[in-house]
Amino acid sequence: MQTILGANGIIGEELAKVLRNQYTSDITLVGRNPSKVHSEDLLRKADLYQLNQVIEAVNGADIVYLTAGLPYRSDVWIDGWVKIMKNIIEACMQHGSKLVYFDNTYAYPQDVAIQKEDTPYNPSGKKGQGKKKAIDLLHAEMKKGNIEALIARAPEFYGPGKTKSISNALIFENIKKGKAAQCFIRKDTVRTLIYTPDASKSTALLGNTPKAYNQVWHLPCDDNRLTTEQFVAEISSQLGKDIPLKVLNRWVLKGVALFNEIVKETQELFPRYAIDNIFDSSKFKNRFPEFKVTSYQEGIASILKEIT
Repeated sequence: MQTILGANGIIGEELAKVLRNQYTSDITLVGRNPSKVHSEDLLRKADLYQLNQVIEAVNGADIVYLTAGLPYRSDVWIDGWVKIMKNIIEACMQHGSKLVYFDNTYAYPQDVAIQKEDTPYNPSGKKGQGKKKAIDLLHAEMKKGNIEALIARAPEFYGPGKTKSISNALIFENIKKGKAAQCFIRKDTVRTLIYTPDASKSTALLGNTPKAYNQVWHLPCDDNRLTTEQFVAEISSQLGKDIPLKVLNRWVLKGVALFNEIVKETQELFPRYAIDNIFDSSKFKNRFPEFKVTSYQEGIASILKEIT
C-alpha cells in the first residue's frame, strides 16, 4: 500500500492519479478531511500534529508520501514542520515504511548560486528556518539508518487546476479577471518554475525506484528558463493579444504588506525575485532520461485552456 499524507492539495491529488495509473491500486489518502480522487481510494482522517493519529494512518503502508501543507504563516512553520516530521519519522519507523518527503526551496540561501542537491541550507526567514529544522531531523535519522527516505524538492509551482503559487496568483488569476499580470521586484530576472503535474509524476517515479532512496533529488524543470517578461510575452502570443505586466517594486510591496497577510508573509522571498533563480535538476534528468519534462510553452497552453 502507498499512503499520501496531505492528499488533497494539488500535488497530493496529482500524485494519487499517477500512482493508480502506473504503480498501484492500493492507495490511502490521509488528511483532516480527506476526499477520494478515485472511487477505490481508502480514506483516513488524521491530524499530523498528533502522533497516535499519524501512527494509525501510516499502518500498512510500504511507501508514505508527505505532501502536506501548513498555513502560510511564519509562526506556524518555525515549529510546525519539525513537530510533523518527528511524528511521521516515528510512524514510519514503527511500521517499516519508506518516506518520500516533498519539499520546497525555502531552506536554501537567497543568492545567485545555482541551486543543486548539495547546496548548503542557509535560510534567511522563519519559514525557511522551520523547513531546515525538519530537513536536518530527517537527514539525521537517514544517516543513522533509522529510516529509508528520500527528499523530492521542487521550486515554485505553476500549473492547471487548483495549483496555488505566486506565479499562478499574480499572472494567471489576474488574466482570468481581465487584469494586468503582475510580478515582484523585477521582470527581467530568470525564473525556474515547475509544472505541477511534472512534480507529482516525478515524485511518484522516485518513490517507486528503490535505488532513489537515501538521497536528495531536484524534481525536473524545463531548462529553457524564462524571465517573467518573457513568460507573459508567451501568454500574449498564445492568446493573440497583449497582456500588460505590472512590476510591484519593494516600496509598493512594503505598503501592500501592511494590509495583505499573504504579501506580508512572502517578504522573506523578495530577495530571490531580484536575482536570477536557477534550480538545477540535471541529476534527475540524467538518471531518468525517458521522463518527458513539460515545456513552459506547453504548460502555459494547458493553463490558458482552462481559464479562457
